[in-house]
Amino acid sequence: MPANCMEMMSGGGGLMMIGMGLIWLLVIVVLVLAAAALVKYLRSGPR
Repeated sequence: MPANCMEMMSGGGGLMMIGMGLIWLLVIVVLVLAAAALVKYLRSGPR
């Protein structure tokens, strides 16, 4: 019984880790795109 409980815990933990990883990846991509847009805007110069 305890082994089964541990297996379920590790399985759920693994799923959570994957979800967190995807969320962090999404956050990083958004930040990079925002930084690129900002650089582009500053390079062109405010009108």
